[in-house]
Amino acid sequence: MSDDAQDTRQAFDQAVNMTGTELSHWLDSDEAQEVGQKADGDDESTGHASGRRILEILATKKDDLTEDDEAHMRKVIGYVKRHLAQRPDGDVHDSRWRYSLMNWGHDPEK
Repeated sequence: MSDDAQDTRQAFDQAVNMTGTELSHWLDSDEAQEVGQKADGDDESTGHASGRRILEILATKKDDLTEDDEAHMRKVIGYVKRHLAQRPDGDVHDSRWRYSLMNWGHDPEK
């Protein structure tokens, strides 16, 4: 694994603070399926699809990660970083902001 790939994996591990089990349960919830942007004709939001891809990455051995996996990991890192910077005021526990982040594997309440 290259140094760049190691850096990506480390940043991904920090951004994705939910376990595979937690994320899987979350993605099955109504709240997870109700948030996020959907492309025309899609039933699933971009974030929800990302969550499913994150589960695949979490289940893959580090040495078996592909360039596509690493590209998605970088996408997750960027999304989480940008979204955290937009934290709304007040209680976020039941907010669409938190739910959207959770679709991307990050629970800001952890």
